[in-house]
Amino acid sequence: MARVLVIIPAFNESRTIGRVLDEVRTVPADLDIVVIDDGSTDHTADEVRKRGEIVIPLPYNLGIGGAVQTGFRYALRKNYEAAVRIDSDGQHKPGEIPCLIDAMQRTGADVIIGSRFLGTAGYTTSPMRRMGVAVFTFINSMILRQRITDNTSGFQAFNRRAIRFLAENYPHDFPEPESIVLLSRNGFKIAEVPVCMREREHGQSSISRLHGPYYMIKVLLAIFVDLFKERIES
Repeated sequence: MARVLVIIPAFNESRTIGRVLDEVRTVPADLDIVVIDDGSTDHTADEVRKRGEIVIPLPYNLGIGGAVQTGFRYALRKNYEAAVRIDSDGQHKPGEIPCLIDAMQRTGADVIIGSRFLGTAGYTTSPMRRMGVAVFTFINSMILRQRITDNTSGFQAFNRRAIRFLAENYPHDFPEPESIVLLSRNGFKIAEVPVCMREREHGQSSISRLHGPYYMIKVLLAIFVDLFKERIES
């Protein structure tokens, strides 16, 4: 297996980050970990340090895009061949990391997305989120001419070429759907594999019911703006 970095963005996840790290360490693979502490006001960074893992504390809350981009820049600087992004709230199952890496090597894809909506198990979510998923699936599939079932998944694997590109070009606000468009339009191959995800145990999503429509409109506008941008040299 290639030299792999697990990137974990975290904001006030002291109640879950320890278990996430412990689970990553049970994966039968040689994985390095970096946690990007996105200006947390709780003991997230302390929980990471207790376990002897690397934590990069940001001076203030940049949001998910800035935190993940920091992880890509760290991976690029440290010459990792691949990176896997997982969330710090316990929804993603670290035991499935090898499946994403294997799929990337097997298919030759630059990016592998762990999809909640492939396979037979499916995934249950709120009506508002189901509507958002349907909208992004329709819009991105039309733009990319490829059906992506889980455009908002934060469980993704990237090869070295994608890491280099995203270290400079990762969107900052609600980045997942927009980054898929940027990657595809700049010649990166994207594939999906089915994964199982758990419900969040603590805290709440940054995308509340009130902010859901705002999120969708903002991301859709960003995607349409990207359509008029010239191809970025990678």
